[in-house]
Amino acid sequence: MRKLALAVTLASAALATPALHAQAQASAAALTEGEVRKIDKENRKLTLRHAEIKNIDMPAMTMVFEVSDAAMLDRFKPGDKVRFAVSNERGKLTVTEIQPAP
Repeated sequence: MRKLALAVTLASAALATPALHAQAQASAAALTEGEVRKIDKENRKLTLRHAEIKNIDMPAMTMVFEVSDAAMLDRFKPGDKVRFAVSNERGKLTVTEIQPAP
């Protein structure tokens, strides 16, 4: 019985791994190119000039976003090229992920 349980567990893990990898790739593909224009740490806001944000159907523009974690702002300065993800949190467009552009 233990061998059967082990076999089922291993098979489940083997099937889940490709799905997790595909999800990580999709997440990376969903990042949008942008440039930091202004940082407001006190109010947890970030002004970005960005390309089209496809997941929220927003054309390219310059816009102020909230950030989900104020610590994100410590790594960047105006003029930095970035890749970022945005979601609608509590009715506000919020940067949930940001990283330096390659």
